[in-house]
Amino acid sequence: MTVLMSAAALEGRLTAGIHTVLLDVRWALGDPYGREHYLAGHIPGAVFADLDHELAGHGEPSDGRHPLPAEAHFQETVRRWGINAGDTVVVYDDAGGAAAARAWWLLGYAGLDEVYLLDGGLAAWRAAHRPLAPGEVAAEPGDAVVHYGAKAVIDTTDAGDWPRHGILLDARAGERFRGEAEPVDPRAGHIPGAVSAPTTGNLAPEQTFLPAAELRARFAALGVQEGAEVAVYCGSGVTAAHQVAALEIAGFAAALYPGSWSAWSNRPELPVEVGERGDSVVS
Repeated sequence: MTVLMSAAALEGRLTAGIHTVLLDVRWALGDPYGREHYLAGHIPGAVFADLDHELAGHGEPSDGRHPLPAEAHFQETVRRWGINAGDTVVVYDDAGGAAAARAWWLLGYAGLDEVYLLDGGLAAWRAAHRPLAPGEVAAEPGDAVVHYGAKAVIDTTDAGDWPRHGILLDARAGERFRGEAEPVDPRAGHIPGAVSAPTTGNLAPEQTFLPAAELRARFAALGVQEGAEVAVYCGSGVTAAHQVAALEIAGFAAALYPGSWSAWSNRPELPVEVGERGDSVVS
């Protein structure tokens, strides 16, 4: 599946009247005002996608902060967004794709093929002086059918075993990986054997993804080679999807651990490493 669509390509589709479903996924850790930002101005025709309530379910702490929504619930959501079978969907945010990638990944996991991340997000749209529209967009209900399983996932047991046979990438900021800071989850550190790979390293200064060759070199330096078994986690399974997208651009397939660190750190019986290269294990 192609990952990215440029702002120019999206504008061309909209200008030509080519049917395109747009999802605005503005969300950031510590900023609960995504809907308000959307209402103030969004790409014309975009429907707001609520990450906390539509792109995530709710469960026990050991399930993580953003577990996957139930399949039946997500099908209702997808149809409410106005998505029909075969539609082209473009998702964006205002944070370099960090939140929008969750919608991109989840729609792909649900079996939808034509789903794209707007490269550079709303910043790229604004930079070209393209219009924004205020207010809420209510879509006509769609008929898309959701079937989970089109992308690979792992669970907590798999994540603990993964470094023995593959590469487990931690997409969080380096200070969280090293255990120097932990703003939201019960314990600081990382899953033993994981490799630090912050998602910020996937982006150019203008918040677009790096070219495929540069991303491939980045991941190769982290040990990712052709045929390697790669899995990714982050804090709660959101920005890990950004890492999966970057890996796909680079030509690598990767599984996602939806529970991520928020699930792992809520299991006190599981070990935790701290430091850049697992300097010590903390019980």
